[in-house]
This record gives sequence, structure tokens and C-alpha cells, in this order.
Amino acid sequence: MTIATDLIESPAFAPPDSALARAIGDFVRDRTSELLFRHSMRVYFWASLEGQRRQLKFDPELLYAGAMFHDFGLTPAYNRSDLRFEVNGANAARDFLKDHGVPEPDVERTWLAIALHTTPGIPQHLHPEIALIHSATALDVVGRGYESLAAAEREAVLSRYPRESGFKEQIIDAFYEALKERPQTTAGSLNDDYLACRDPFFQRTDVCTLIRNSPWRD
Repeated sequence: MTIATDLIESPAFAPPDSALARAIGDFVRDRTSELLFRHSMRVYFWASLEGQRRQLKFDPELLYAGAMFHDFGLTPAYNRSDLRFEVNGANAARDFLKDHGVPEPDVERTWLAIALHTTPGIPQHLHPEIALIHSATALDVVGRGYESLAAAEREAVLSRYPRESGFKEQIIDAFYEALKERPQTTAGSLNDDYLACRDPFFQRTDVCTLIRNSPWRD
């Protein structure tokens, strides 16, 4: 416990100390559930810890923006959107950052970090902020990379932003509730897993069937 207390009181365990970061935190907290807010905060800390461990050069403000907005597309305002939830969150972040005078290249990097955070095999080859958001979300949701963290690091983050009792089922429910009215946006992504998990009548889009039913004559 002493080690965790020392860690959590260090600068590494605080969001970026800037007006932009404070504005981001306030904006997202006012518009998301406690479940998603804590999850997003943990994602920032997991990403920051990984970036420091790997000695990557990343912008803490952009990393924080990506973490806080990465699931923003799951909020009720987007329940009937025609876009993937990742794109909704990326667009919201882009609008927010532009309104706060963030340079276009940084806005674009944050947009990609959010839009690609559920897409395997690509983010790790891009800018550190993009790679770190992808790996940190996987860590918090499915535990990928769990053993790479020291026990004291896990304890320090969880003591500040604990996982709710039953988080695993709650996060599945959060995705399902946000996506059930727009199932077409989950095709070709892992997001249709949430619908299949909760809805026994859900039918996935099968790319092989789409190929066979295409208008091309072979």
C-alpha cells in the first residue's frame, strides 16, 4: 500500500495540468456515465504508463484527449447515429479541440487514435498516441497486457479510479445499449460481438454471403 500511495501522489498519476486538459475532463464528465468516465481515466493512466515504460515520445494532452473521448460515441446522443461509435467520438473530439485552438495535425492525430482504437493490427504502427490508446483500451476491457504492469501500478490507478463491481458485464451492457439501435454500424468490426452476446436473434453480416450475393456475374 505504501508503494501505491507514493505512486499515486506522483506527477505520473495526474492528468496533464493544463487549461485544455481540465476543459476536456469537465466536458466529458458532464456527458458520460460514471462507468465510462472511470474507464476513460484508467485508459489514460494505462496508456501513459506504457508510454513511459517504452520510452515513447507522446503528447500528454493529446493522449488525454484520446482517452477521454474514445468512448464518447457510446453516449445517448449518438444512439441512432449512422456512424460507428468510434467515429462519433473522434468527431466530437475534433470539434472540441478545434474550438480550443489545437493545431490541425494534432487534431488529426487524436481523431485517428479514437477512430482506430478498436481496430486491431494497425494502430501499433502509427503515432504513439494512436498506438497507446489502442493498447490501453484493450488492457482495461479484456486485460491484454495485464502482466506488463507492476502490481503497485495497477493498485495505484485502481485506488483512484476503481473498476465497478461487475464491470465486465456492465461494460458489455453499455456497448449493447448504445449499439442496439444502430446494428448496421457494427458490421465488419468486433462491435457486433456485443449485440450477439445480448440479443439471441441478432444476425451478423457475413462477408462471404455478401460476396456470393453481389451483382457481379461469374
